[in-house]
Amino acid sequence: MPTPLSPLGPSPTAAAPAVEDEGRYLALQTRDARFDGRFFTGVTSTGIYCRPVCSVRTPRRENCRFFAMAAQAESAGFRPCLRCRPEMAPQSLAWSVQDASGILVQQAVRLLDAPEGWARDNTQGATVARLAERLGVSDRHLRRIFEAALGVSPLQYLQTRRLLTAKQLLTDTPLPITQVALSSGFGSVRRFNTAFAEHYGLNPTQLRKSGSVEGAGSTGTLRLAYRPPLDVAALLAFFERRRFLGVEWVQQEGEGAPALRRTVRLSPAVTGGLEATGWLSARFDTTRHQVLLQTSDSLYPVLPVVIARVRAMLDLDAEPSAINAVLHGRFPDGDGLRVPGAFDGFELAVRAVLGQQITVAAARTLGQRLVERLGEPIATPWPELGRLFPPPSVLARAEGDVLGQMGIVRQRQAAIVALAQAVDSGALALHAGADVAATTAALCALPGIGDWTAQYIAMRVLRWPDAFPAGDVALHKALGVQGQKNPARAATEASAAWRPWRSYAVLRAWAQLPLPGAAAAQKPL
Repeated sequence: MPTPLSPLGPSPTAAAPAVEDEGRYLALQTRDARFDGRFFTGVTSTGIYCRPVCSVRTPRRENCRFFAMAAQAESAGFRPCLRCRPEMAPQSLAWSVQDASGILVQQAVRLLDAPEGWARDNTQGATVARLAERLGVSDRHLRRIFEAALGVSPLQYLQTRRLLTAKQLLTDTPLPITQVALSSGFGSVRRFNTAFAEHYGLNPTQLRKSGSVEGAGSTGTLRLAYRPPLDVAALLAFFERRRFLGVEWVQQEGEGAPALRRTVRLSPAVTGGLEATGWLSARFDTTRHQVLLQTSDSLYPVLPVVIARVRAMLDLDAEPSAINAVLHGRFPDGDGLRVPGAFDGFELAVRAVLGQQITVAAARTLGQRLVERLGEPIATPWPELGRLFPPPSVLARAEGDVLGQMGIVRQRQAAIVALAQAVDSGALALHAGADVAATTAALCALPGIGDWTAQYIAMRVLRWPDAFPAGDVALHKALGVQGQKNPARAATEASAAWRPWRSYAVLRAWAQLPLPGAAAAQKPL
């Protein structure tokens, strides 16, 4: 088995330890998908860098240079492989809850990865300054610790993310090149063409016309890779038990490729313009460890945002080897479990409020009424999908009588309206790049929202791997602490050994409870 690798790794100018490089080369020889995205191989004889799963003939060892991320390889002068397509690889980043510099780098990378901010950050000289200001540090300090940890500057990292995103849109979609440039965060087509040619040695039109690469041809299907193992059945079953009719539809094994389909809405604050609505279909190709994503044409202009949200919703960037190294001893049957995310953070937050202190079935019934009464109709290719979840602007103005007629109690009415008003005004942002501590504090300041709800939202919306709803009754039962005087404290003490992966520990603990019966029914919505 290859030697475990550090996701951050060395800078591209420093020699990696020989034993680590040998482990990487072994993973490259065996095309081990568990290491996809955890390193890239630059081949000096061709000037190309590849994923470890690339199907081309394995290069000679002396011709290989190894990098922990694509930005490092591109900074060293290598171009992305047109066959294995590095833009499809899952992201990789080490998590820390103790090292201050590591936490800052994590936050910076999460913000740079978020396409929602790309369109606003077209002036490169201001990008790092804005990022540093948001993180509460000087831009000099941010550059210093970023380069020390990753071996590239924040601008180099962002440029690689934009270019690889553009490369995927050029290969998999018929989007006009102008739209590809703007969607990928470039301020002009000229700037995009220049950056593309400088990094990749060909212009966007040449890439699109090359029909020899695997998966080319603008099929409209985007390929999103993940690292195995991934328990697809468990992930889809989680969504199936919580789905609102008309908004979501799940297809399990035996009925074709397992898939999740849903209607979606993206606000003007995200798109940088008009509201975008449509549908998406995410099918699992478990043989190739990929998700095949298709969307309505209406979502093409915002595809980078859609891709990022689907990856978060299905937890495609999880690193099972790192997680299992901490959790396998206590939860040996959960190695393939992922933390289900959310495409829309506001929708999930409303679900969490509805699910307070009631069963999944009861909360789903309330949510279904909300969708049918206040959701908008939308046309899709499937009869199972036909409604949008109501947006914050609608629920912010919802009157108590309307919500009360749905069976929503007064306390939760107030919580939903306050939540909607905070999101609609821009005072509260619910997405994967949001600051965890500030967002959970803001949530707890709203009426009717406590720590359990805030932690659940942090786990599924903010994508914080160390979230822990200590007061969860089902969690107490799964951990065997429900009979103690202070079960929340006992659960928290038990969880110390699982950091920084307590969100995954929660999912594995819930999975130990039998589905039939009251205990399982109390799992959150």
